Amino acid sequence: MRRKVVGIDVGGTFLKAAAVTEEGRIVVKEEWPTEVVQGTAAVLDRMAGIARAVAEKAGWTWHEVDGIGLGVPGFHDFQNDLCEESVNLGWKNVPVIAEMENRLGVPVRFDNDANAAALGEAWVGGGKDYRHTLFVTLGTGVGGGIVIDDQIYRGANGMAGEIGHLVLEPEHGERCNCGHIGCLETISSATAILRAAKQRLQRGDESSLRMVENLTTRDVFEHAAQGDRVAADVIDYAVHKLGYALALLANTLNPEVIVIGGGPSKAGDVLYKPLNRYFQTYALKRVVEAAEIRPAELGNDAGVLGAAKLVLG
Repeated sequence: MRRKVVGIDVGGTFLKAAAVTEEGRIVVKEEWPTEVVQGTAAVLDRMAGIARAVAEKAGWTWHEVDGIGLGVPGFHDFQNDLCEESVNLGWKNVPVIAEMENRLGVPVRFDNDANAAALGEAWVGGGKDYRHTLFVTLGTGVGGGIVIDDQIYRGANGMAGEIGHLVLEPEHGERCNCGHIGCLETISSATAILRAAKQRLQRGDESSLRMVENLTTRDVFEHAAQGDRVAADVIDYAVHKLGYALALLANTLNPEVIVIGGGPSKAGDVLYKPLNRYFQTYALKRVVEAAEIRPAELGNDAGVLGAAKLVLG
C-alpha cells in the first residue's frame, strides 16, 4: 500500500500544509494563519487542524495517514524531542512530538524549517538524483542545510547548516542579528543586497536605481543585468562573498550539488555566472569537478515536502 503523509511548514505568520504521496507528489495543500498571539496550545491545535484538513481534502481517511512531519523554526533538542526556542513562535521547551502525537494519534517527526526545506529540495527538487546536497537559501537572512543519502546532517546539537553565520568580515562588517560582525547573512542575503544598494544611492552615486519606486532586491539584480554600475558593483560584491563561502563549505563537505533557493535564486546568469567563477577560484579543483551549482526547484513547497519526507525516511 502506498504511504500517505502530511507535511507542515510552521511559520510565525502562516502554517503551510500538504498531503503528500511517498513519491513526493502534493495531492492538496492549505495555508492558514498561525495566530501566534493565541499561545502555544492554540498554535499546536491549529497545526493538528490543518493536518486533518488537508488529509480530508485529499480524500484520505485519517487511519490511512502514516504520519505527520513538521518543519519548525528555531533551535531544537532532538534527543528529547523539544523545541528549545523559537523566537518566531514564542516557544520555549515545547515537547513538539508528544503534543502533536497526543492530538493526532499518528507518528510525528520534526526538524528545523531550513533543514526541512533542504530535505525537500534534495528529495524531489534541485538536488534529486544526488547523494550529497548542500542547500543555501537567500532571503531575509541566509539559511541552509546539509543532506547526505536522504538524511539531514544535524551536527552535535542540531546546529549544522547555519551557513549564514560564517564570519567573513570580522573587523569592518555589519552587525548580524546573531551578535557577530560580518556574517555572510549581512553581505549576501536579499536584505543585505538591498541595504547595500540603498547606501550607494544615499551617498550620491549615479544609478538607474534612482528611478525605481519601492526598490527591491529583484530590481537590483535586473539593473545589474542591464549594465547599471552601482547595481553591478553591489551584486558582484555579494556574489563574490557567497562564492567564497560556498568554496569553504564545499572544501569541507565535498557535495555533488549546491542548490540555491530564495528570491535571488531566480536571477539567472547575473547570479550564476559570477557565482560559478568565484566558486571555482576558491574551491579545490577536485571539489569543483564534483560539484554543480543549481537553482532550487520547489519554491514555497520545499518546506512541506521536506517535512513529509521526515516521516517517509
